[in-house]
Amino acid sequence: MSVNTHSDNRKYYRWEWQLQADADAFWPFFADTNRLNRDTGVFPVDELVGGHGVGRNGRRRLKFRLPISIRWVEEPFEWVAPHRYSVLRRYENGPLRSLEILATLTPRPEGGSTLVYETWSEPRNILGVLAQPIALGLIAPRRFDKAVRAYDRVAAIDAAPALLKRPYRLVPGAEGRMTTMAEQLLAQGADATLVAKLLAEIKEADDLVLAHLRPYALADQWGVRRREVLELAMLATRVGLLDFQWEVLCPLCRGASDRVHNHLSDMTTSVHCPSCHIDFKADGEHSIELTFAPNPSIRPVERVEFCVAGPQQTPHIAVQQLLPPGARRTLTVSLDFGGYRARTMGLPGSQQFRVAQEGVVETAVHLTAAGWEPEVTQLAQNVTLELVNDTPDEQLFILEELAWSDQAITAAEVLTLQRFRDLFGQERLQPGEQFSVGSLTVLFTDLRDSTRLYREIGDAPAFGLVRNHFDVLHDTIAAEDGAIVKTIGDAVMAVFRRPVSALRAMMKAQHILANPVGGERPLQLKAAVHAGHSIAVTLNERLDYFGTNINIAARLEKFSQGDDLIISNFVYCDPEVQELLQDAQSPLKAAPFTAQLKGFDDEWFNLWRIAPSEQIVPEETAV
Repeated sequence: MSVNTHSDNRKYYRWEWQLQADADAFWPFFADTNRLNRDTGVFPVDELVGGHGVGRNGRRRLKFRLPISIRWVEEPFEWVAPHRYSVLRRYENGPLRSLEILATLTPRPEGGSTLVYETWSEPRNILGVLAQPIALGLIAPRRFDKAVRAYDRVAAIDAAPALLKRPYRLVPGAEGRMTTMAEQLLAQGADATLVAKLLAEIKEADDLVLAHLRPYALADQWGVRRREVLELAMLATRVGLLDFQWEVLCPLCRGASDRVHNHLSDMTTSVHCPSCHIDFKADGEHSIELTFAPNPSIRPVERVEFCVAGPQQTPHIAVQQLLPPGARRTLTVSLDFGGYRARTMGLPGSQQFRVAQEGVVETAVHLTAAGWEPEVTQLAQNVTLELVNDTPDEQLFILEELAWSDQAITAAEVLTLQRFRDLFGQERLQPGEQFSVGSLTVLFTDLRDSTRLYREIGDAPAFGLVRNHFDVLHDTIAAEDGAIVKTIGDAVMAVFRRPVSALRAMMKAQHILANPVGGERPLQLKAAVHAGHSIAVTLNERLDYFGTNINIAARLEKFSQGDDLIISNFVYCDPEVQELLQDAQSPLKAAPFTAQLKGFDDEWFNLWRIAPSEQIVPEETAV
């Protein structure tokens, strides 16, 4: 550690560590300033409203959660992942006038990395003069050293921050309740190994992880199938081990912009993000996420913040820089392959980039009031960016990945799962609320000649066959990650996230119904599939779907003859569907035809009949 006093009365401290982990592995730990501040003894903070200039370009007004309130304005964090970040605090009261922090990670040629942590502090009064050498010279170095070494041990084995463990606090009687709940989970078919892992996670994991438990992240950590862990989390919620919660994520910062909601009915889809100062409409495809947390009867989870805006709070942002008017700044950036966009908090629109093998190694990005470059620029993975602020105003420049995390379980996905609907059928939106679910695959089925069936064999036997057919559909649809939304007589509406899942489910269901065991009467199932943008709504006290594409799907089923499947051209062109149909082992063939649909009299639809080859006959039009 080195110490130096500047001519402006600021005190300078510098700490350095030689790490086993490389910069990429260590960055998620040290850039998580919420975790770092907690682990180094910083007090929790609360965000305040008001103050001149606060809110502009991500500035915040904060205070420590203390009997004696110390308040400050925090400048926006600046960073270039995974190399460095910095922040400046300007205190309104207390012993310091300001505190500036710069953390730098540098790769070493022989492996590992070097971490340098620097601070500049300016005292306000004699208390500040006396406190600096004690707080920053004695206490902070020991606490930081302990945290850094703990992070390095985990990062060096290429593990995630979630593996950092903390002493747990179970409520009295929790151990016995957990044993009983584990037995209930096993009785319902849960895997014993996964149950044991979940119990250990609840006991040992950090509150920062447990407050927003993501089953897909757990599955990746454990090296098991994601769907297994999600279903375990849902079952654990039913037995009282976990609670689930809906979080609304801002489309810009992708942070939770509102409090967590225990039920969809508690949530409104018109949301304000206090960090980005925008109002937005939540959608089920990206911004409504399902997370879990331990039930308070097992383990209380502390939900406090120690830092509200560090780099790891928005891990999709690779670069964030505050540029004064006329500023020019050159940065070397390491990026992953894929799509990116550059934007600011003060200028409309954005500029698109794609990181590829043949991308340019240096380019200039001009921030102008006239707008952004319309072309998509190809960047190399390691690229030098020259940022130029040609506006008369300060601009917070942001370079962010376009792809959302694939570890998030969105409302659009989970609401198409039969297991979720079976366990939590009471989940529905407030009356009048709706949200987009993006592209949804919709299946409609109906039994052929069901009226004649009742007449020929009688009501009771016929009803038994119809009920059994519902069981077959429930199981085959659930096995393909779909869900039955509703039944109308002997007709079914079901939804899937992927078109190929609907095709596979119907192939299996039609085969089972046409070839029953035990001498039962064969049944012919008519079916049709369409996919397109839809919205989720509440109809008749039930979560349902609405939109033009739902209406189209409902009208396709009448063209089915039984033991075949009518699909729209959109479904036919899906790459996974093409792969299925072109499989040499598949007996299915596709025959095209055009048709008009009721309510769409001015439009002809290109449709396809999917059936075993012997059932396919040429056809051209239908009405």
